[in-house]
Amino acid sequence: MPRYAYAPLSVEESGRRSKRTTSADELVHQRMPMCAGICVLLAIVYVLSRTGGDHHLALIGAGPATVAGPDGACDLGLLRAQALEKSPPHIIECAAATAGASQSACHLPRPERYEALKQKGATLWMTGCSGAGKTTIATALEDKLVKLYGKHTYRLDGDNIRTGLNRDLGFSESDRAESVRRVGEMATLFSDAGTITLVGLISPYRGDRDAVRRRHEEQGIPFYEVFLDVPVDELKKRDPKGQYARVESGELKHFTCIDDPYEEPLYPEIRLKTHELKIEESVEILFRRLQQDGVLDGAPKLNPPGLPNPDGDRAVDLHVPASLKKQKTEEAATLPKVLITDVELNWLQVIGEGWAAPLRGFMREGTLLETLHFNSILVDPFNLTDNVLRHETKTDFTQFTETQPPRRVSMSVPITLSCTEYTKQAIENSGKDAVALVTQMGQTVAILRRPEIYANRKEEIVTRMFGAIDRGHPYIKFLYSGGPYLIGGEVELLDRIRYNDGLDKWRKTSSELMEEFKQKGADTVFAFQTRNPTHAGHAYLMKSAGQDLVRQGFKKPVLWLSPLGGWTKSDDVPLDVRVRQHEEVLRAGTSHPGGLDPSTTVMAIWPSPMVYAGPTEVQFHAKSRRSAGASYFVVGRDPAGLKGSMEAVAHKDDDLYDGDHGRYVLQMSPGIGGMKMLSFTKVMYDIRDNTMKVPDANRMDDFISISGTKMRALAAQGAVPCAEHDIPTDLLGANCVPRGFMVPDGWKGVVEYYQNAENAERWVPWSRPRVEPLTSSTTETTGVFGLTSFALKHTEYKSMWHDIPMIPDGAEEYVVNFVTEIPMYVTAKMELIKDVSGNPIQQDKNKDGSPRYYTYGTPFFNYGFIPQTWEDPTLISAQGNGGDNDPLDVMEVGFEPLPMGSTRPCRVLGSLELIDEGETDHKVICISLTDKDQSRIHSMYDLERVKPGTVDRLIHWLKFYKTSDGKGENMLARDTPTTQYEAMQVIKETNSRWKMLCEGTTTNTDGFWLAGEKCQA
Repeated sequence: MPRYAYAPLSVEESGRRSKRTTSADELVHQRMPMCAGICVLLAIVYVLSRTGGDHHLALIGAGPATVAGPDGACDLGLLRAQALEKSPPHIIECAAATAGASQSACHLPRPERYEALKQKGATLWMTGCSGAGKTTIATALEDKLVKLYGKHTYRLDGDNIRTGLNRDLGFSESDRAESVRRVGEMATLFSDAGTITLVGLISPYRGDRDAVRRRHEEQGIPFYEVFLDVPVDELKKRDPKGQYARVESGELKHFTCIDDPYEEPLYPEIRLKTHELKIEESVEILFRRLQQDGVLDGAPKLNPPGLPNPDGDRAVDLHVPASLKKQKTEEAATLPKVLITDVELNWLQVIGEGWAAPLRGFMREGTLLETLHFNSILVDPFNLTDNVLRHETKTDFTQFTETQPPRRVSMSVPITLSCTEYTKQAIENSGKDAVALVTQMGQTVAILRRPEIYANRKEEIVTRMFGAIDRGHPYIKFLYSGGPYLIGGEVELLDRIRYNDGLDKWRKTSSELMEEFKQKGADTVFAFQTRNPTHAGHAYLMKSAGQDLVRQGFKKPVLWLSPLGGWTKSDDVPLDVRVRQHEEVLRAGTSHPGGLDPSTTVMAIWPSPMVYAGPTEVQFHAKSRRSAGASYFVVGRDPAGLKGSMEAVAHKDDDLYDGDHGRYVLQMSPGIGGMKMLSFTKVMYDIRDNTMKVPDANRMDDFISISGTKMRALAAQGAVPCAEHDIPTDLLGANCVPRGFMVPDGWKGVVEYYQNAENAERWVPWSRPRVEPLTSSTTETTGVFGLTSFALKHTEYKSMWHDIPMIPDGAEEYVVNFVTEIPMYVTAKMELIKDVSGNPIQQDKNKDGSPRYYTYGTPFFNYGFIPQTWEDPTLISAQGNGGDNDPLDVMEVGFEPLPMGSTRPCRVLGSLELIDEGETDHKVICISLTDKDQSRIHSMYDLERVKPGTVDRLIHWLKFYKTSDGKGENMLARDTPTTQYEAMQVIKETNSRWKMLCEGTTTNTDGFWLAGEKCQA
């Protein structure tokens, strides 16, 4: 049975007409005492007003009043009209309101009230003929709002109004007007108090309804005129109590919509043809309108109708305004530097562009604890409990506010920034209350304010986040690679984060996406995350989801095709392969089963890294899409998971997380708000019509399964399209792919990748910045900076090692030539290659062949070598260590980065003797003669005087810079630098050893390229 049924005629109509009609004489007799009393009162008021009596009484009705009707009887309607005409719009009753001002000055501000109630007030004024369904629909809507959503709702109709507030009113035109006015005033007060007020009155006269509308508009309260538009013939068919039949028989007279007028609304906000709709459908229309307009949320509506507010009800965009960019950039240059890895750069983009709203920076310790233990955080965006800045204030474990913040928002994944002891000391010794965030390529991208440094409790984070410790898990491995400390604080992005990888046009901020949804006229948005190429099965699910939303009543649901763009594990499909394939899906449109309609689809890369945390992570996936405008999130089996741990005991060969757990947890997660999940099931390929769909159980022989494993194998084999009507059961054996499985040009791109996957530098695996290096104008480069293909050569010298002189022409004492390998702030480990023709400067490699980077922090020095020097392994130091077989290393301590490959005259100040894995590795300390401070620095003593703490920082770096890679502490032959003279003796000795190398008088060449002109001279 249906849950609701249309109610009988309302008390308003059925109660107003009885079989016996009251005569005019009886009506006068009933009301005469009241009229006489009012006339006497008016006479007294008149006398007082003429004799200087209390002027407040005159407000009721100053001067003579005519209250008699044509027949001499007291006309209450006329009396009310005259009294209302003379009433002031406001009665001042509190000191906070000035003369003539609204009493709202004495009330709790409406935004605070609404935020505390978690809803706004609004009036739905349902008008229409008797039997149209006003009471029935209002009752069902009230039931849904109160029981399912916990919203404060109250219904006003003839049942509860005419038995109390309006019991003194009849059904004359003036009494009907007064009834509407009183209910309108009550609805205004109720709605002002934050109640969703449902009014069900026939209210037949347009002017009366318009007056109520104006009253709401004056008060700034949403008013929805809901016209239940049902033909009279239909009402006569319904007629559950036979009232319309009695009208037809002449038993009832002056019945509204029959022989009394009903003035239809001209421009109602909502028109319900209830004879064409189920009750639940009418309720859903009203509910969705309230939802779209933000009435069901307490916060002000920030986004277009139908699109949700970001989490925390505050739009987050942390880019520095263009007018302040120069000022902030100059400030950043003066701040201590904090290294952020490329993964942390992804997280910085997530924060700065509003994807993790309301987060405004890397998590402070308190915020991290809430995230780990509750998968959510408490917020107070309107400062109702004095907690508005709790996530932007240093964590205090001794002081707590009396009341918890009122709002819980989803936040399931830790977003943290790690640092080493080196960086921690630099911040604490700087005296600054901010730090500059610098990428691995040396770019300063943001300022972090009021840094909070706290312990990086890796086991606690990993076990709470993943439920297990598995050092083989790719993101757990990343977490353990971080330093022993975390830095929390709010960030300011100095510029838009760009990756220059050919995909930036698909990277849109959350506010840009919101604008694009608005331009497409979206009344709701559903997001579909991809980490693989999109085949026709995915397209079927996305199309089906859109069709389902249309059936629910949405007019223009827009699909957000949302490829994950941040860090992914090494065997995932590269980002550029996925995006290019998605482009073909959109280009195909509706012409192919695997295509998507570009008019109702928006593609935008989601910038977050993938952390493979299963049910925990998928909550963040959904929440982040909500912050950019999505109300629905399509979720399937095993979201955000991966294969089981190598250390597993109970489920060795199973997935780490059960395939159904993610979507279940997502539906029940705290703080997810009004976001809905669209769950999908397995689809298969139908060989009858060459489409993907949910299989028909009655003809399973017509369906074939194409798993991800099979798809990858087919692509690696270079599979071609199968015949249209003769699809083999063994696709791998036939080496063909069904024509409807994927758009043809998209399939070509997938095949190209899987047949060339080993060429790693050809692809863009995830969002990593591609930066043009700072290089000398006398050099030329090949390959991509930051990748192992990168190399730099000099355009004037065959070899920078052999052909650039050690001492500049005409140089003063203690001045040598310094060639920059690694500019200041850059962590990409570059070094001169001794056994390659021309001795280029190339990207150093780890043992696994990956590019090597410093991870200990941002270098505050330029690093390079002195040409025509060589530390001979056969030259044994006093400690018993041979040279490291490289040119002599230099740490230049000026104030700015020097271009890679540049040669600068550099004043030697001293040196440090590093013992690195049993080898002697001298580090000469110098300052470039082009530096602004060089005239003041001629020795190590001067260096400490001009730049205090520099020597200690150099020593600390040399001892500990490898510890962040899991290696041991380095040793120094002594903990103080040598003098200039001693350093020059080392330089001269290594120069003489270089000459021996070139002359061939030593056997330790190791295949070095020695064909430089000066080496052969």
